Amino acid sequence: MKIAKSTAFLIAAFISGVASASTEPVNVNEADAETLETLTGVGPATAMAIIEERETNGPFERIEGLTRVSGIGEATLEAMREQVTLD
Repeated sequence: MKIAKSTAFLIAAFISGVASASTEPVNVNEADAETLETLTGVGPATAMAIIEERETNGPFERIEGLTRVSGIGEATLEAMREQVTLD
């Protein structure tokens, strides 16, 4: 019984740690690929496309500019909007 309680506590602590870690907005003008992949709807290819877009055309001035990136449409943008910052 003690083991089950300890395990449940560790799982709860881990989940709350993950939840709190993912609440910080991601600066898409500075983030590396690994950090960009924490955004909803962003996998390795889209993360690299974000980096390529900002390196080619400069920093994003508006969050809506992310729709220029292949793989990010209106639905994906809306899903990640609260997770993104530009500064």
